Amino acid sequence: MHVRIRDVTTLSNDWYLLKKTTFDYRRRDGSWQTMSRETYDRGHGAVILLYNLARRTVVLVRQFRFPAFGYGGTHDGYLVEAPAGLLDAASPEERIRAEAAEETGFRVDRVQRVFDAFMSPGSVTERLHFFVAEYESSQRAGDGGGIAAEGEDIEVLELDIDTALAMTADGRIEDGKTIMLLQHAALHLFATR
Repeated sequence: MHVRIRDVTTLSNDWYLLKKTTFDYRRRDGSWQTMSRETYDRGHGAVILLYNLARRTVVLVRQFRFPAFGYGGTHDGYLVEAPAGLLDAASPEERIRAEAAEETGFRVDRVQRVFDAFMSPGSVTERLHFFVAEYESSQRAGDGGGIAAEGEDIEVLELDIDTALAMTADGRIEDGKTIMLLQHAALHLFATR
């Protein structure tokens, strides 16, 4: 055991759970050090990049994110992202299929898990499951746009992969999970075309 929990205090349990934990940590040299950390627990999530190899396109979404807007007042808060959502007790595969349909209108049956990642392990407990799925125009069963009752107001974007990659380079795409999936697509999906 390299961690002994001393105390856990709930700081907030409104939108998600914010806790302060005091613990002893065994260092590599064998000595113990007492530390305190705040962790934000919002559950685990899944994210997907829909792609079409023949047309060399990807489907992304654009939506308002208050934390981006609130950061220093220098951002309009609109981010271009890959569709994503919290698992909410569903399997990652089930949840990401539902999120893709809700946000983009595309119903995909076959999804491929490519990797998992902690996005901000210094303070957030969330682990994201990353997926890709090939789509066809015929799989668009609705308009997408998200669920208005949940505050979602999502614009669906179908972009050429080269345009999407250029948007990461020039700062029009700033979302980490999306950049990771676009890089995966460039290296593994569109590399041979």
